[in-house]
Amino acid sequence: MPLSARIGDHKRKSLRQKLAELNWFIVLVIVAIASLGFAMLYSVAGGSIDPWAKNQLIRFLIGLAIMIVIAVIDIRVWMFLAYPFYALALGMLAVVDIMGEMGKGSQRWLDLGFMNLQPSELMKIALVMALARYYHCLSDEDTLKLKSLIKPIILIALPVVLVLRQPDLGTTLLIMMGGIALLFAAGVRMWLFVASFIALIPAVIGAWQFLKPYQKQRVLTFLDPEKDPLGAGYHIIQSKIALGSGGVYGKGFIQGTQSQLNFLPEKHTDFIFTVIAEELGLMGGLSLLSLYFILLAYAMIVSVSVKSQFGRLMILGMVITFFLYMFINIAMVMGLVPVVGVPLPLVSYGGSAMLTLLVGFGFILSAAIHKETSIPRGGAFA
Repeated sequence: MPLSARIGDHKRKSLRQKLAELNWFIVLVIVAIASLGFAMLYSVAGGSIDPWAKNQLIRFLIGLAIMIVIAVIDIRVWMFLAYPFYALALGMLAVVDIMGEMGKGSQRWLDLGFMNLQPSELMKIALVMALARYYHCLSDEDTLKLKSLIKPIILIALPVVLVLRQPDLGTTLLIMMGGIALLFAAGVRMWLFVASFIALIPAVIGAWQFLKPYQKQRVLTFLDPEKDPLGAGYHIIQSKIALGSGGVYGKGFIQGTQSQLNFLPEKHTDFIFTVIAEELGLMGGLSLLSLYFILLAYAMIVSVSVKSQFGRLMILGMVITFFLYMFINIAMVMGLVPVVGVPLPLVSYGGSAMLTLLVGFGFILSAAIHKETSIPRGGAFA
């Protein structure tokens, strides 16, 4: 059956109309955030575009083009492809488990020839789309039924198990929290979350013995980084020094002592926010947070205006994913949560995370362009 028959008739917009309705201000904000990332990668390389800034720029331009293409495609097409996209991401995770590339003690990547792709990053988006489609096809009454939780729990559990095997605790937590938050947004009863949280407490305590030694060390370091200042606690101590030494206006571009003298670990990835704070100061950090706030506020406003349940849930899921990236990374480098290897959105070096976030915003922009599109609940998509 042709896709048009499945999704019903709707007044089609031309490509020119869609491009005209695309929120170019939001695109500009995304470019501004990424540009700050390019500048910081240039700085931590000692004033050179190699090895990080140039590669990141190329990846961003490719991702930006993909984002715009996604934005102009009818949101009903993305709903139709939600389950196949999830199946593809899950299949890639399974392949990683068998023959993935190793790096930093974990097996997380697929070698595509032109880049190493981390399927767990794409799964964050695929899971949101699959759950959004599932709950779109349920009535409000069915959403409240306990049996309706079986399929969402399976959708969340499968990637969680595969990602935990890599092992990648940070991404596992992001997938779990993003999935659970979307269940809440879909209308699942609050008491189920409270009961599940209480039930998980003994499970979390029992899971301690199954953690890898380095994962246990991260938790212990978070609780008391001063206990091993030259070992496990070194990263977070140096991060706090860099954060505090920048003051209000920072030490100046390419003038950060912690980053330029290589005291700061993983300065181009997980700890790049500390470079911003040291070189650009409090004002630089607040400027970045303001740009993030604009993106989050825009997405929340769009979620209220879209007519379809799928579009609303998809946007909320992407917002939750983006917020978790941002919050966990910044809290991590400030010592508020354990170090779990979560990149700073659109700023940290890394192709998979960059692609994931741009694809996610492509779906948000698609929902905004097609916000008047009404998708019947149930029926062909169930």
